[in-house]
Amino acid sequence: MTKNIVLIGFMGTGKSSCGKALATRLGSAFIDLDKYIETKEKMSIPEIFAAKGETYFREKEREAVREVVGRKGAVIATGGGTIKDEENFAALKNRGVIVCLTADVDTILARTSRRGERPVLDGQADRRKGIEELLASRQAMYARADYSVDTSSLSPMQVTEEIMGFLRVGGMVRA
Repeated sequence: MTKNIVLIGFMGTGKSSCGKALATRLGSAFIDLDKYIETKEKMSIPEIFAAKGETYFREKEREAVREVVGRKGAVIATGGGTIKDEENFAALKNRGVIVCLTADVDTILARTSRRGERPVLDGQADRRKGIEELLASRQAMYARADYSVDTSSLSPMQVTEEIMGFLRVGGMVRA
């Protein structure tokens, strides 16, 4: 497989856990874009947001996308807002198949409930309302994916099998 599989979607939809499972299933490299940035910056994402701000983080995210899209056949899990940047989306789409992972608000709320790990949500007075507003604002960009999977009631292995089915039908994998 020469194209990358790029997982997009809101935070808490399972991009990292499903990405690892998918990469294992495909025998591919797995790149978690947020972890990639954390390693390069020697800081966690919340620390980067707190110390240097979202604008700085988004610049580092753009650099990271430019660096990883050159890979072939990798599974890339993006941050929830990575594709807000048109340059990021174009680069990822050009070299990959875009799969959007979705989940309902209750599932996202449950999966992102720990404070201190989600800087975009941690500042919200009403976390549910914040999730609903962010989802609404990002819906159009997530709709640009080649394929979508609702992960609300699925395990990472079930999501992996859904994506594998899509890849098989598209002739991208045989396994």
